[in-house]
Amino acid sequence: MNYIDLFAGAGGLSEGFIQAGYKPIAHVEVDKAACNTLKTRVAFHYLKSINKSEIYYSYLKGEINRTELYRVIPENILNSVINLPIGTKTNETIFRMISEQLNGEEVDLIIGGPPCQAYSLVGRARSADGMKSDPRNFLYIQYAEFLEKYSPKLFVFENVLGLKSAKEGAYLNLMKTLFFEKGYRMKLYTLAANNFGVLQNRKRVIIIGLRKDLNVDFPDLESIRISQDFKVEHILNDLPPISAGQGTDKYTRYISETNEYLNQTALRNGMDILTQHVARPQSEQDKRIYRIAVQKWNKEKLRLDYNDLPEYLKTHKNRHSFFDRFKVVASDLTCSQTVVAHISRDGHYYIHPDIEQNRSLSVREAARLQSFPDNYYFEGVKEGQNRTAAFKQIGNAVPPLMAQKIADSVRIILD
Repeated sequence: MNYIDLFAGAGGLSEGFIQAGYKPIAHVEVDKAACNTLKTRVAFHYLKSINKSEIYYSYLKGEINRTELYRVIPENILNSVINLPIGTKTNETIFRMISEQLNGEEVDLIIGGPPCQAYSLVGRARSADGMKSDPRNFLYIQYAEFLEKYSPKLFVFENVLGLKSAKEGAYLNLMKTLFFEKGYRMKLYTLAANNFGVLQNRKRVIIIGLRKDLNVDFPDLESIRISQDFKVEHILNDLPPISAGQGTDKYTRYISETNEYLNQTALRNGMDILTQHVARPQSEQDKRIYRIAVQKWNKEKLRLDYNDLPEYLKTHKNRHSFFDRFKVVASDLTCSQTVVAHISRDGHYYIHPDIEQNRSLSVREAARLQSFPDNYYFEGVKEGQNRTAAFKQIGNAVPPLMAQKIADSVRIILD
């Protein structure tokens, strides 16, 4: 079965569907850096399909640059990544570009979810009018236009928990009414990523829409429980130790053999090429706070309360909320705190548990928490300027491991 990915981001949801055996027709995404990531990923999948993965790995090793990588990929493959905003001014252009990719085929699925900031609790708290005037509140209307255009059998719509409470549930009710008018009955699921084998405490809303003429039941996603006995340390302990500001964007090596978790999830991919294990620089003040936070967790299993810091280390004016703004990614827990896009601005909420390294997470560590395979490369707008863009893409993504299980469940009801 094939699919179109709307609001594709870095492609986490899409990657899960590809791993489950689906074929992408097009990815539509407004962010240029994310589109470069998507192009690099479709390049990987194309080269893998013709048994020329070594070209992609030459890119990861720095033996060829991005332009040289793209040069060996057919133009229509790269053109399947559509770097345009979804909206009334651009939809006809997007439809035309998708038609060029379809070659007369019908669309089986549409997947993807609009940007979540307009529905998120944090976003509403920081907005002067609670995001009521944010145009992203109504991107679901554009989503419905694609449902009407292509009439897929099913759609998968992902968003944050705040969607359920935004405007006291009014947006959700409007969605349900609109999608029904376009020919779809829908079911909302509240899912936790750690139930799907992801080592992260991440809860999201998934909406499955079924075309009304299909006589099938909705998948039972909420009963999925992947039994495991792994801890966060299993995604950290084969990576070389680095300090704040150290590491490399391109090729380096692991320091130990793989482990059972990395094998079961295929995060290591059977390759020996580690990329983007690079950490942001930190100020001396931040590093002092990081040490206090790690020591407090290691000795007492307690989180650092910002107000408990020595006065000379407290520089934030807000002393009444966000007390846990400095938080260790504890290696001895079964899942980490939720990885969000704010990781692109600072790493205070994602402190590495090794006090000797005394830094926030690297790009690769954050990607692993999101269950991206190690051969997934996150691009920037310009080649070599990737770290901040990569963190943003990772934080906004759907964990591929979770997406794959959803895709498997969807296949069962449609087969």
